[in-house]
Parts: sequence; structure tokens; C-alpha cells
Amino acid sequence: MRVLITGGAGFIGSHFVRSALDGRYPFLAGAAEVVVLDKFTYAGRAENLAPVAGRPALDVVRGDICDAPLVAGLMRGTDLVVHFAAESHVDRSIAGAADFVRTNVLGTQTLLEAAAAAGVGKFVHVSTDEVYGSIDRGSWREDQPLRPNSPYAASKASSDLLALAFHRTHGLPVCVTRCSNNYGPYQFPEKAVPLFVTHLLDGRKVPLYGDGRHVRDWLHVDDHCQGLALVAQKGQPGEVYHIGGGTELANRDLVARLLELLGHDPSMIEPVADRKAHDRRYSLAHDKISAELGYAPRVRFEDGLAGTVRWYADHRDWWEPLKAAAARTGEREGA
Repeated sequence: MRVLITGGAGFIGSHFVRSALDGRYPFLAGAAEVVVLDKFTYAGRAENLAPVAGRPALDVVRGDICDAPLVAGLMRGTDLVVHFAAESHVDRSIAGAADFVRTNVLGTQTLLEAAAAAGVGKFVHVSTDEVYGSIDRGSWREDQPLRPNSPYAASKASSDLLALAFHRTHGLPVCVTRCSNNYGPYQFPEKAVPLFVTHLLDGRKVPLYGDGRHVRDWLHVDDHCQGLALVAQKGQPGEVYHIGGGTELANRDLVARLLELLGHDPSMIEPVADRKAHDRRYSLAHDKISAELGYAPRVRFEDGLAGTVRWYADHRDWWEPLKAAAARTGEREGA
């Protein structure tokens, strides 16, 4: 089996690559070739693949998913595509949407065209709960309408619709997955959990948007990738699957747990002006993937969060250069 993983040097993609090469997904065990295509932008890092570097089955290609000739060549002979590559930070999309449209929409279109032409056996398109907008109560189901509010979410909703259209129009065996907020090791420190943790490890205050009552469902990256492996193996083409974690928390409650884990008090919270069009609450129903494919989150949030804090405490050499580079360029550290 030949597997092409786009964005495989990023946070979630590299976890999937490491797990696949370590034999944690039985249907991929013994895969002849795992090809990573990554542009290695600020969030895609060779260090994320260091634990599996040198494995005979791993081939890492530095390139852009918008490069049609490169993508066409990589698709030939490919059995499975797992498409992680995306611009994903909401704050960056608010500051400028062009990169999000180019990568998330045009890049996905380039991949789909090449996959259809090459007769790829399965294409898993990895998306987000943010495509639905905000929900006051209850949980979204897979057939509910998309109402994205940020440029990032709009670009992902567009790519979701393209992927499903390629299934209907060309018969490409596409599955779309939508996940809740991921956390875990190797996450770039612009996202909430690693930003908060690394700030606290450095004795810096945590920037908290608005009143801190925005609610998110938290999903450990290992559970997310387990769900993706099930969809890749058994998901029905043309279907959408939610992958949720089952732990909903207001942002201020998340911060409170991190303060406790790191031995700080609430004086370390610094309220900041709220994000534009900040969605109030996300919540995914994931009973479909549970009933059809046997998915269930396995990492208890308390254990996953404590383990994540330990990982960042033990891996300053991974994140300190990233924060130093952001400071040198004057980038705002948001959450």
C-alpha cells in the first residue's frame, strides 16, 4: 500500500505519520511507502518527524499542494490520501485571508483533480467543526448546514464542499471528517493549549479573549488520529464523519485547570480584547462514527492535559526557538 499524507510535518499530520509507521493502525501495518508532502511553512517542522526519520517506508517531499505537476506525480500509484495540509489559525485568517484561500481551497482542488485522474482508492479530507459557525445548545450533526464565520472556517467549508462534489461528480472515494479542538504534543504554540502552557512555564501571564466563556470540545490528537484511521479503513465514500472528544469547557475553565497543573493562581490571567466574530460555542455529535466504525475517545481529558503539560515542560528545545522567532518578527501571540 502507498499512502500520501499532506501536511504530514504539522501537528496532527505528524502524529498520524508517527503512529502509522509504529504499527498502531493495523490496516496500514507493513505499508510499502508512506509519502509526506509538506511545504514546511512556520508550523510544519522536520523535528516533528524526527522519531521516525530514517524509516525505510518513509519518503518526505518538500513541496506545495498547489503545485499541480508535483501533486500529479505523487498521486500515481497511491492507494490512500489523508489530507491534513491547511492554513489553520483563525487570527492569521482575520489578518489576511489570501493564504487560506490559496492553500485550503485551491490546494485541495489541486489534490482532488490529481487523485481523480490517478484513480486513488480513498481520499480522507480532514476538516473542522468551525465550518458550522456557532451553536448555543445541542450538538451539530453531519447533515447540518455550514455557516462559517471566520475566513479560515469559510475556506475549510469551501474545501469540504469541493471534496464531496468530486465524489458525486467523478466518483472519487472521498470521506470528509470534522473534528473538535485538538491538543497534545508537538502543537505549534500559537494555539490555545500550547500558548497558555508555554507562557506559564516562562512565568508569563495568559492572554484570555473577552469574558473567557467561549466553549470548545477538546479532543486529544491521538484520539483524532485513531478516528481518522477508522475512516480511512472503513468509512463510506461520500460520507461526513464527526470526530469529537466529549469534553466541553469554557476557555476560562481550561485556563483554571492549567493554572492548577502548573502551580499558578488567577493573577496570571490577562484579559484581552475579544477576537472579531468569535464563535461562542462548538459541539459535535459523534455517534455516527461510533455506531458505524466503532470510534470512541480513549484519552481522559485530565490525563491528556497533564501529559501535554509534561511534554512541553520536557521539550523546551522544541518550542523555545519558535517563540523566540515570533518575538523577533513582532508577531502577536494569540489564542
